[in-house]
Amino acid sequence: MQQKIGIIGGSGVYQIDGLEAAQWITVDTPWGAPSDQLLTGTLNGSQMVFLPRHGRGHVQTPSTVNYRANIAAMKQLGVTDLVAVSAVGSLKEDYAPGDFLIVDQYIDRTFAREKTFFGPGCVGHVSVAHPICARLADACAQAAQTTGVTVHKGGTYVAMEGPQFSTLAESRLYRSWGADVIGMTGMPEAKLAREAELCYACIAMITDYDCWHPDHDAVDVAQVVATATANADKARALIAALPKMLPARDIPCNAGCERALDSAIMTAPAKRSTEMIDKLSGIAGRVL
Repeated sequence: MQQKIGIIGGSGVYQIDGLEAAQWITVDTPWGAPSDQLLTGTLNGSQMVFLPRHGRGHVQTPSTVNYRANIAAMKQLGVTDLVAVSAVGSLKEDYAPGDFLIVDQYIDRTFAREKTFFGPGCVGHVSVAHPICARLADACAQAAQTTGVTVHKGGTYVAMEGPQFSTLAESRLYRSWGADVIGMTGMPEAKLAREAELCYACIAMITDYDCWHPDHDAVDVAQVVATATANADKARALIAALPKMLPARDIPCNAGCERALDSAIMTAPAKRSTEMIDKLSGIAGRVL
């Protein structure tokens, strides 16, 4: 299988350096336009596709990002391994601003976003018990370690709606749940990547201690931007190192990401909407 790495850049990561034959291209999807054009090229021998999640210049809020179009565009361009870079706040004393965390679980607290490609006329249910591809997460952790940044492997990401930061009571609640970091863009991105049968991993760049920490002021944009900007070079270095860490895709992913839809479709074939089937062809055509 031809390997192609997709990168969705979060706050502070609006481009990647060193791409050969780099070209910004426009991609249309059945779910509308993605956040921006997508940058394609080759990096260290691997085909790459990059998309700034909030658009260049950071013009989309966490709630207005068209997550379905972003994932669909990656799928349409042949991406097999999708890595998200996200700015987050820390809910743990030991996870300091400037550290990276390789996410392995989520708590979804978002409520104002479209969270599935499926709908009336074709109902689908995928498992997100393990929303991260372990193979891809391992490669991200190895690549992160080459940058000199402090890396924490495995952690739970609380996805909040935003755009406001947490209240103190909310921050304390999430800590009581045992969550590790909090952000605004991890969901429904991870769920949609699973529906699209993409291997998905998330690199969380810690920018602050949220508002629970007694020795730190409330979170503000200046603090987030300053830390995210400082980490952007390390994030780009991680991305550059990633192709060397990923094993060749000679066999299907051992985590089963590429077969997530094998038993997901509930609607009887005779009852499936032709319009919905056409819309889903780029996402679920393998099983439809």
